[in-house]
Amino acid sequence: MKAPSAYAPWLTPLYVGAVQLGAYATARLPARERAELLRAHSTNVDNLRAGRWRTLATSAVFVERPLPVPYGLALLAALGTAEAAWGTRRAAGMFAAGHIGASVLVYGGLRAARALSHDAVTPDTERAVDVGASYGFYATVGALAVSVPHRGARAAATAGVLALGVGPVLARRRDFTDMGHLTALLLGMGVAAAFKVRHRVAVPLRLPSPAAPRGRGTADPRGRSTADPRGRRTAALLRRRAAAPRRRPFRTGPQAA
Repeated sequence: MKAPSAYAPWLTPLYVGAVQLGAYATARLPARERAELLRAHSTNVDNLRAGRWRTLATSAVFVERPLPVPYGLALLAALGTAEAAWGTRRAAGMFAAGHIGASVLVYGGLRAARALSHDAVTPDTERAVDVGASYGFYATVGALAVSVPHRGARAAATAGVLALGVGPVLARRRDFTDMGHLTALLLGMGVAAAFKVRHRVAVPLRLPSPAAPRGRGTADPRGRSTADPRGRRTAALLRRRAAAPRRRPFRTGPQAA
């Protein structure tokens, strides 16, 4: 990967700004129309069971209410850091993997719980409004924690984000979105760890070769130079002189016969 300064994040402020402007626009709608609009773009059981898979994409650009300032700043910081470190395409892919993956897994869990017990998942839960950027946000935060270079800081960051995801799941007043946040967090951490292992395998360790003296070439076992063109020409000339037959010296006088 390139250095973090090699990428200028542009998609993050555009996305967060669009989500916030859309939230202010939907907030001006009547309550009934606003609820129907949000429910139509939710990744709830009713929509996915009916084959409305487009909600896996559209749910990421709708929120129930305008983003609070602390949450909006945290979203900008996390997504912007990921885009600056990994590039726009990889950061968007991580966000999409967390958002779509967690939505599908939560849907599968709710369907399985409904099949086991009708009391476990109520009709209100199946029609619940489930929109927003939180799944992608949690996946990006988990991936950033695993990608911290220093081992000690990486362990602390990983433990911190795990506590952030596990805490609401263990609380008494929890819902399926809390499990979705933890699922997205684990997805981001797993994808980032897999990319790190793949990068280590694909790029083997190479020892630096000793630098040749400046202005001179290094010769191979045949005496050929491998660095400097002058050295190659000199070696070729020496080989030709060594291979040429030696001439007898010309002498004058009685000894010449």
